[in-house]
Amino acid sequence: MRLGILGPAGDDMIGLARAAQLLLDEAHAEKVIYLCDDGALERVVFSWASEIIGENPSGGGLFNRAAARCARAGPEEIDHFVEGERARLRLDVFVSLPSRQSRTIEILDGRVVLFVYDKATLDEEDISSAQLLVFGKAREPLIRRVGARVFLAPGPIGCPTGGSAVLDDGADGIRIEILGPGCVVTASEQIGGPRPGKMRVQGG
Repeated sequence: MRLGILGPAGDDMIGLARAAQLLLDEAHAEKVIYLCDDGALERVVFSWASEIIGENPSGGGLFNRAAARCARAGPEEIDHFVEGERARLRLDVFVSLPSRQSRTIEILDGRVVLFVYDKATLDEEDISSAQLLVFGKAREPLIRRVGARVFLAPGPIGCPTGGSAVLDDGADGIRIEILGPGCVVTASEQIGGPRPGKMRVQGG
């Protein structure tokens, strides 16, 4: 799985939209987590969905849109409608932290990855249970090993050496890449190693 991460945007909505688009189209992220709860990502996604669908682009409005546009439509119009809805569904890959005090957890390569806005809210149980701790509140990008754990911050949107990141869990563990403007990799780290193969026991 390729998991994209977006740092807090502040007031830089254009930068957030650009970074989110690059994670989807250039980094090929299958899911993108925005490390803040300020509603900025939701506004960006709603704007994109409105451009694709028009008014009321929510999933709940699908039946009404289908009834209004397809009841008397020809095959080409229906195909166009379906393509638009598929493009809208693609936007579901974008999610934000539920709140600045909450944690989100993902399992990558069998390891617990914890996402939080402010690392100061982490307690001993959080730190002991996670191998990778990702946080949004930071002035600049950071990858730091502390014992068996790694702390990661992509840095804020607009940061010249960061703003977003990708976690890729492949056969060699989790690869961390911090991305600067233009989806350029500015720092990277590897967690774990090759997964052990199956042992075959032969007996006489």
